[in-house]
Amino acid sequence: MKKRVVITGVGVLSSIGIGKKAYWESLANGKSGIKRISLFDASNLRSQIAGEITDFIASDYIDVKEAREMDRACHFSIAAAEMAVKDANIILNEDAGVVVGTGLGGITTDDAQHKIFHTKGPRFVHPLAVPMAMYNASASHISMRYGLMGPGFTIATACTSGTHAIGEAYRLIKDGYTDVVLSGGTDATISEGIFSGWCALRVLSKRNDMPETSCRPFSKDRDGMVLGEGAGFVVLEELNNALRRSVPIYAEVIGYGTSYDASHITAPNAKGQAKAMGIALKNAGIHLDEVNYINSHGTGTALNDKVETETIKTVFGEKAYSIAVSSIKAMIGHTLGAAGAIGLVTCCLAMQDNIVPPTINYTEPDPECDLDYVPNNARKVELNVVMSNSFGFGGNNGVLILKRFDKEG
Repeated sequence: MKKRVVITGVGVLSSIGIGKKAYWESLANGKSGIKRISLFDASNLRSQIAGEITDFIASDYIDVKEAREMDRACHFSIAAAEMAVKDANIILNEDAGVVVGTGLGGITTDDAQHKIFHTKGPRFVHPLAVPMAMYNASASHISMRYGLMGPGFTIATACTSGTHAIGEAYRLIKDGYTDVVLSGGTDATISEGIFSGWCALRVLSKRNDMPETSCRPFSKDRDGMVLGEGAGFVVLEELNNALRRSVPIYAEVIGYGTSYDASHITAPNAKGQAKAMGIALKNAGIHLDEVNYINSHGTGTALNDKVETETIKTVFGEKAYSIAVSSIKAMIGHTLGAAGAIGLVTCCLAMQDNIVPPTINYTEPDPECDLDYVPNNARKVELNVVMSNSFGFGGNNGVLILKRFDKEG
């Protein structure tokens, strides 16, 4: 018999707030965290703006010496994981698992060490460059921090990594491999080398003189996405484990779907996206009419927003027009491997307050994007079932569905 899986703790870091309280207040009030880049000199690049986290102090969470031997993405993941554990009021035992998603791992370290190699020579490369840059560093450090010896791994599926990580953690508990998994996503990619690569792709917004209003998902005048950084983590528990602890439950995870587009390395595909959404709905065992809100992928690029709109209409038919759909990326930027995890944390907080966060900077309706995007202002909506979408480069699709917890099922 499959086990029920609930979320009992959340942790989040983003450009609009560190910790669930600060993050949610900013999100519900439509605050933008997009600003001009300060982590490096971006004055010669096409895009010079990002969702930077400027008030994070790693030593608040990690020993100073240890922090020097970790990448920025690892700092974020440890901080968000600690927040989630404290929020769940749980003491993790060694059988608990850890699953982490990241799009680019320790790319900040990678960039920095390549620059040192080419300017100073190989003798000056950091001796821990490899373990600092490796994709599984976050999961490894978290496992060591809490003594977790249960099932665990790292997932790298571009912008879908965080969603896939939590989805696979859900399956580990559902199928009986363990009762508790600490899971989430992290990325810190505001680094000169990789950021230049994003600029070369011509997918970033060039509204450098108006950072706060630069990212405009679903709006006709959108001109591209804005990169962000951060992390989101959740504590997933088998239901009876959570009930024994008598702790508050944010939501129950009831559905997970994943698919490939099998069509293009960067362009999204409605058929592949619809397949993932359909699998998640079937897995959840719910009717289309039960979905109240979709936390969209909504990057703000011309093609992505159009295709996701088409996908939602394909899956939901006429019902699509009565579902609230919004994109938080207009406020925090696209956090890549962390995006799906931060999106799921957002869904948990939205369900707690019955408030749908807005899609800010929505200035002009697009005939090809004609759904209810909750423009500019948050909205009070009774939320019982929510869906969170992630669609990444490589044609990776991931969808999670949450339901308000009901002990009877």
